[in-house]
Amino acid sequence: MIGWRRHLHAHPELSYQEFETAAFVQEKLHQLGIATSKMANTGVIGCIEGKNPDKKTIALRADMDALPIQEENDLPFRSVKEGIMHACGHDVHTSCLLGAARILQETRSQWEGTVKLIFQPGEEKNPGGASLLIKEGVLTNPAPQAIVALHVSTTLETGTFSFRSGKVMASADELYITIKGKGGHAASPHLTIDPILISAQLITALQQLISRHNDPFNPTVLSITSIKGGTTTNVIPDQVKLMGTFRAMNEAWRFKAHQLIRELTEQLVTSMGGEALLHIDIGYPCVHNDEKLHAQVVPLAAALVGDQNISETELRMGAEDFGYYAQQLPACFFRLGILNRSLGNTHGVHTARFMVDEAAIAHGAAMMAWLGARLTP
Repeated sequence: MIGWRRHLHAHPELSYQEFETAAFVQEKLHQLGIATSKMANTGVIGCIEGKNPDKKTIALRADMDALPIQEENDLPFRSVKEGIMHACGHDVHTSCLLGAARILQETRSQWEGTVKLIFQPGEEKNPGGASLLIKEGVLTNPAPQAIVALHVSTTLETGTFSFRSGKVMASADELYITIKGKGGHAASPHLTIDPILISAQLITALQQLISRHNDPFNPTVLSITSIKGGTTTNVIPDQVKLMGTFRAMNEAWRFKAHQLIRELTEQLVTSMGGEALLHIDIGYPCVHNDEKLHAQVVPLAAALVGDQNISETELRMGAEDFGYYAQQLPACFFRLGILNRSLGNTHGVHTARFMVDEAAIAHGAAMMAWLGARLTP
């Protein structure tokens, strides 16, 4: 499994471009005697039948895409692709699921039901590979009764896991705002409609909108992350472009906030003489771990690795397209510890120095296989 991971790490591919990765996954599954099919261009689907295959179907999912980051690690298997890196652990996720597939295939006479393997493209980029696979029917023929996925955690020690019932990750929507004004000489601002000043007012007002309209016990974040306008000191520009992100844990509040953002942006910018163009790119929904499934998963996990190696996942405002699956069927999204301070792998995900303790891969594969075989939803 470590060899698989190192190959994948050295040959990362961006979202929806995972052609070599998909071919590698198919090759390994075929070597195990597992038939595969392709969906959403680069998604790979396989099924393993145990005894009484119609009794139940459990889906296990791993994402395969990498990020546009230049790797800075000095490793013999560092990325060979300029500006592309597995900096979020998807190479580990894929290797864990391949390892689980091998375990399940070799022990298929010892468990009941069917396990559906979902190697998913495009988790890192809208509209999310999960949404594409669902549209193409990945949750049919056979239809799983539950779905499970893991994600590496840089704060959990290798050999440990964390689980959480209910909401565990936020929705994520992208904000794109263009504020059009009237440019002119900076010494004559009265002859202009200053989009920079309007932008400053809008950024502050958007923060007040969140703090005054949202229940303080309902986690939510609005961050403006980019401001582009103007090129020199003595010219007021014609327009300013803003970008940002909006995160929420409550789907009803999420879409109410969208409307409030639209109304505030239009009204404030118009009141100051400008014109606003707002686009909200609807992203991933919240990730909700089914309570009944969670109640079954945690004792099973503890039986495999011991209570001392199980903890509760903290709420995170990060997002995951696994939320699309969770809207369709009972889901469990858990964390796999990859931290080993003796190796110095203390850098976070989405950074150029991100590293994992490869010993974690065997733990992840075992947990995925165990849950796939033992769950009875």
